Amino acid sequence: MRFVTANLNGIRSAASKGFFDWLKHQKADAVGVQEVKAQADVVDGQFDACGKLTGHFHYAEKKGYSGVGLYTRETPSDVLIGYGSREFDTEGRWVEKRFDKPGRKLSLISCYFPSGSSGEERQAAKFRFLAEMAPHLQKLKTEREFILVGDVNIAHKPIDLKNWKGNQKNSGFLPEERAWLDTLFGDMGLVDVFRTLNDKEEQYTWWSQRGQAWAKNVGWRLDYQIATPGLAALARKERIHLEPRFSDHAPLLIDYGFSL
Repeated sequence: MRFVTANLNGIRSAASKGFFDWLKHQKADAVGVQEVKAQADVVDGQFDACGKLTGHFHYAEKKGYSGVGLYTRETPSDVLIGYGSREFDTEGRWVEKRFDKPGRKLSLISCYFPSGSSGEERQAAKFRFLAEMAPHLQKLKTEREFILVGDVNIAHKPIDLKNWKGNQKNSGFLPEERAWLDTLFGDMGLVDVFRTLNDKEEQYTWWSQRGQAWAKNVGWRLDYQIATPGLAALARKERIHLEPRFSDHAPLLIDYGFSL
């Protein structure tokens, strides 16, 4: 199974830059997208299906904001829109498709974590989201295997961003955020799949649009595929797609040795 994740920074913008034309040639079985920045009136009939992939979406109530989608080749046994949060389900952050068979419970998830870079209010909201998400993922892990893909808006370790020394007080690399991922990948036992396959430096998926961040490769690795251990062990190959560019994020592709 090939799973692609991409923050589109606007589905219409990414489409105009060739994202869906590129996607047709990737032989993907599942595609998670984030920051759709559109509602059903725009997506339905235009971006809801991509070739043989069928999409389901969680739209934000606020127009032009957030929103996630999950395309799959196979038909799921169930689709969950939102994760049951009174605060964050209005922001369009979670789509989960379940592919359950006798003897197997499996979920694929597209998720968009809040950014705290706009100020203290949104950083506080980000911390509230993390506080909700940890027990939700813990419970999910006890019930089923899953792969969650998406923009987590946190660089885990110094290897995951260019200027780590200068960003230790900035959202996305705060000690509290990094500690949250430490718990996720430590005590909780979930796996950062990309890093099981690639331990090299300068492996980034997002570049600021300010200055010459892209030209100088001053990036951050913010986009993840997070899996339960059994599925993570089946990961075979990873690739960050750098060019052509469809947004300020780069798609992350990982091949797994199982079928839906």
